[in-house]
Amino acid sequence: MDDSQNELSARDARAHFAEVITRAQGGTPTIITRNGQAVAAVVPIEDFNALEDAIDRYFAREADRDLAENPDAPTYSMAEAIAAIFEDEPDHGVA
Repeated sequence: MDDSQNELSARDARAHFAEVITRAQGGTPTIITRNGQAVAAVVPIEDFNALEDAIDRYFAREADRDLAENPDAPTYSMAEAIAAIFEDEPDHGVA
């Protein structure tokens, strides 16, 4: 796989999986395509963690802002929030 290449078909990514992982370890993301459309990315774990942290900070700021604007609003535990998300989705129940 050419070092300048950052996009691979799913078939090529499978054939060169070790190289895709090595590129991610080296800081280079690889976009995986199927039928010419980007469907996934293999990214360095540091990039993934940074994105997750940014999302968490964003939602925490939004929650703090909402609570400051309406301090009498009900609050929910994480377990209650997750249960509410999945309560109408029977495929996500515990087996």
